[in-house]
Amino acid sequence: MAQQTMRAIRLHKYAQAQELVLENIPRPEKPGEGQALVRVHAAGVNPIDTALRAGYMQNLIPISFPATLGIEMAGVVEEVGPGVTNLKKGQAVYGNLLYDIGRGSYAEYMLANANTIVPMPKNLDYDHAATVLHGARTAWSGLFELGDLQAGQRVLIHGAAGGVGIYAVQLAHWKGAYVIATTSTQNVEFVRSLGADEVIDYTKTKFEHTVHDVDLVFDGVGGETLEESWHTLKRGGMLVSTIGTPSEEKAAQHGVRCAQVGFPKDLANILSQVTALVEAGKLKPFVRKVYTMDEAVHAHLHSETRRGRGRIVLRIAQSD
Repeated sequence: MAQQTMRAIRLHKYAQAQELVLENIPRPEKPGEGQALVRVHAAGVNPIDTALRAGYMQNLIPISFPATLGIEMAGVVEEVGPGVTNLKKGQAVYGNLLYDIGRGSYAEYMLANANTIVPMPKNLDYDHAATVLHGARTAWSGLFELGDLQAGQRVLIHGAAGGVGIYAVQLAHWKGAYVIATTSTQNVEFVRSLGADEVIDYTKTKFEHTVHDVDLVFDGVGGETLEESWHTLKRGGMLVSTIGTPSEEKAAQHGVRCAQVGFPKDLANILSQVTALVEAGKLKPFVRKVYTMDEAVHAHLHSETRRGRGRIVLRIAQSD
């Protein structure tokens, strides 16, 4: 019997967005130990995808070519491999594919590590589900695992309307922290609706002139924004970045601590807690725009603007 094929968006070298190619390739076969074969319905388009594609992360996360990008996914389990007990055939699932970089969700089917996918919240469609877990687990890890944010503390969140920032604001509000957020003019009311107590329009006000004595800075912007954030922290405070590695030397100069969000310490716990919060209506995803597989280049170009609310989505599944 001839091997079945599928459509996948592939990358044959580190390149610009225009070199993403939609191809017909062999469909994955039976899942191995600890894997699930998933029919992908939707894939989130992340800044990490564009950075991987362009080669900006090749020293940290090298990928083998041809590669299939995509670290967020929502779909349906086709088959589970040996040793998988948390998933079953026909189940709607979503995931943050941290073990499958380069063999990702920009494809009609994928083999996923079963430890990185969980049953999908019952109150979400596939497009919205595909935007949740990378942003939410990044925010959770930065705020709680690294930042140890507690109720009553003050947190400053940069990039509050982005794919990670929307979850950081909602999670910090849920925790009971006092949330100060920065965003652009068009997103001020949106970010306030997420639960921010104060919203600073960075196009009109320099946050470093008005924000002082926060316990935690959660930075999703980097560059000058990160550098100016040192001055906003109280002694003993914490700066957590999702973009780059903050300077330990500067942290010491300001009498604070710092960290970069990396691989979470307890992914399974984060996934289960995030799912519970989504189903309870405490955590809401926001889709910026949905593209088809044929529009993957445009999706990446849009993502690279780093402007807008929430996450961009690739709709993978064709109408049955």
